[in-house]
Amino acid sequence: IRDRYYFTSVDDFLTRRAAGESLESAEVHGNYYGTSRLVIAEQIKAGTDVLLEIDWQGAQQMKKQFPQAVGIFILPPSIDALEERLKKRGQDEPQVITRRLLAAGGEIAHASEFEYVIINQEFATALSELTAIVKATRCRFAQQAARNSFLFAQLGIHTSLS
Repeated sequence: IRDRYYFTSVDDFLTRRAAGESLESAEVHGNYYGTSRLVIAEQIKAGTDVLLEIDWQGAQQMKKQFPQAVGIFILPPSIDALEERLKKRGQDEPQVITRRLLAAGGEIAHASEFEYVIINQEFATALSELTAIVKATRCRFAQQAARNSFLFAQLGIHTSLS
């Protein structure tokens, strides 16, 4: 799912989170974010690659529930470049940008917890690297076994699924 955001009141968000409807959730820079358990389950069941744009806290929560999930940390080429990009977006007030930049060091410190790191110097290159990671992940034994269970059975390949 790409760019699928659902906006709700803080009270509704907190109620849904308390009811266990979120796979992960966090308060980041004064905003609440979460990932719907139902939406992700539907995508996984359909065999769709699921990419989540979440912070390191959300990634930790996801790893607890999906140990096979692949973590990809996207780094800016520098703090100066990050500041410039945040300003060019035109979405945040100067004090919000300052708060984000002050928090960036703490967030970046968690990059070593991820399987992959992409340095987003140039968007096209970063996208190409992300695509390569997704393609490689599809070739993992467990993913191939799940997608090709009939073939694996025909060939006598033992899997935990058979």
